Amino acid sequence: MIALAIGVGACAPKVSEGDPERGIALSNLDTTAVPGNDFYQYATGGWQKLNPITDEYSRYGIFEYLGKLNDDRIKELIEEIASAQNEEGTPGQKIADLFNIAMDTAKLNEDGYMPIKDQLAKIASIDSREMLNGIMAELMHNGVMPFFGFYVNADPQNSSMNIMNINQGGLSLANRDYYLDQDDKSKEIRAKYRDMIIRMFELCDVPAAQAGRNADHIIAIETSLAESHYDNVKLRRPYENYHMVTISQLSEQIPAINWSGLFKELNISIDSLNLGQPEPLMRASELIAGESLDALKAYMSWCVIDNAAKYLSDDFRNASFEFYGKTLTGVQVMQPRWKYAQGTVNSCLGNAVGQLYVAKYFPAAAKERMIKLVENLQLAFKERIMNLEWMSSETKQRAIEKLDAFYVKIGYPDEWKDYSALKIAKDSYYANIVRASRFAMDDMLADVNMPVDKSEWLMDPQIVNAYYNPTTNEICFPAAILQYPFFSLEADDAFNYGAIGVVIGHEMTHGFDDQGKEFDKDGNLNNWWSEEDAAQFTKRAAVMSDYFDKFEVLPGVFANGKFTLGETIADYGGLQISLQAYKNARADNPEPDYAGYTPIQRFFIANAGVWACNIRDEEILRRTKTDPHALAELRVNGEFPHIDEWYEAFGVDSTNTMYLPKEQRVSVW
Repeated sequence: MIALAIGVGACAPKVSEGDPERGIALSNLDTTAVPGNDFYQYATGGWQKLNPITDEYSRYGIFEYLGKLNDDRIKELIEEIASAQNEEGTPGQKIADLFNIAMDTAKLNEDGYMPIKDQLAKIASIDSREMLNGIMAELMHNGVMPFFGFYVNADPQNSSMNIMNINQGGLSLANRDYYLDQDDKSKEIRAKYRDMIIRMFELCDVPAAQAGRNADHIIAIETSLAESHYDNVKLRRPYENYHMVTISQLSEQIPAINWSGLFKELNISIDSLNLGQPEPLMRASELIAGESLDALKAYMSWCVIDNAAKYLSDDFRNASFEFYGKTLTGVQVMQPRWKYAQGTVNSCLGNAVGQLYVAKYFPAAAKERMIKLVENLQLAFKERIMNLEWMSSETKQRAIEKLDAFYVKIGYPDEWKDYSALKIAKDSYYANIVRASRFAMDDMLADVNMPVDKSEWLMDPQIVNAYYNPTTNEICFPAAILQYPFFSLEADDAFNYGAIGVVIGHEMTHGFDDQGKEFDKDGNLNNWWSEEDAAQFTKRAAVMSDYFDKFEVLPGVFANGKFTLGETIADYGGLQISLQAYKNARADNPEPDYAGYTPIQRFFIANAGVWACNIRDEEILRRTKTDPHALAELRVNGEFPHIDEWYEAFGVDSTNTMYLPKEQRVSVW
């Protein structure tokens, strides 16, 4: 799945019919900036000044604002249910009891680490590698993933059927680079990571000396795993992450893991699966076979503790926050408990909450307007494909067939998930998390070897995001993104095409980015390009990745253009497609200027506005290492110089610092 990961801003004015700003808040601009030198500052500088980042955020932007708005809405919905009498077994009872137990600080602090004590004791009792395998399988069923992970999705070579996928994993830090980079900042992060591990074990009544030894074992195992992990760029190459093997072949290649025992615990019967990244799984096998039981038990205990920490007492939550919050992202204070509690309810019972959200906050007219926008953008994309001078007619025809085959989802699913098999009780917060994890795992695993259900949604409707899924060739726009400043029923077309229109075009382009282009109209890995056209695409896309490589995001830290290529190509395509769709829509009825801005100028200002944010240096570093999306500023200043109409709209020429000669601009979609 390729998601958009967007951002949205605070204090946005209400857009009303006759508003001269037509959806654009002039207060968000910084007109002292020169558009051709720093368009991001010009379009968002006022917003940044009006919305300084607060201590509870690592980044505060449009995405965070809408997230905050949705938090308040969902809090109201949940608290209304939580304060009512709900019949046992109903979604209302489950939402209410999970929220209430998550809010019960007194009980959480009284329980301490008791909710995980039995799991830790079971791990401590391991006296053989056979026993270790059995307990590891049980942990995985509970949603704790030592050494590797797994998921179920459509087979990239037979997209009508779901298969099991085994993938690299087992790292508590989000990316291999945190373990391997040798700069001073990375060493400091690892030292603080070790301190957190020790603190967590001490909270579980482990003596300090033993906690220190455990930390050394854990970091050694995770570093060894990291050394074998594919890097971010290699993970983007579909063919290099697809290796179908039989279960007997899997057992031969990865012998130290009891696969039959794992599949029995998960209640699945399979003959083959996709071994996504073989080398990291081989390394995991070597570690399981070669490391001491004491080291392996310390590592597995840590996986349990780290997974459970935010569901335990304040001491655990504080220790986790000190590292994952302060050290990794720069956040200074934790968000209030109700936000965490609500986030848990959203995570465990997302569709039930989404049903409430849609009923109250998503008007039918928004869905109707979106359907029309999608149709207009598909037509514009088709026109752009037909006019490409670098692509052969045969490849153009296949591209249009894929575009026409898009499965479009808007707002919310036609059928809501059934949570009747999920038990939410009043025993402990963490016990409910384990049951919810097993429910989600069983729900996912039930799809193994079953036909793909294209009607299934991969995001809940209350999520502010959008996605493209290559194996189902679908684009999805949940209800929560269909609000200002991405979309407004009252704003003019220049605004909506510049904001949500580009989002739509972005997701469409993912079907044709460096990753999505490997999949055909049916969602299968299938080279539908001529050799010459594929070479042309690669050459032209490299202009984008090379351009982004040159951006220094922090002293000595540069953007990774190859890692973010799929998203930067999608941003570029979204701008080009939506701009053409806007011109088509208004060809016979041009919109007038407003507040001194032409419609095309408002298009670009609206798009830049959705990326407004303030961000901490720690979060810049984290995102550069882990996020396939470019930083918000670069999604404006890195993209607009490649769009010819931007130069015309704002009079940008060779005297401006953002100017790129025509021959140096990206020309793909």
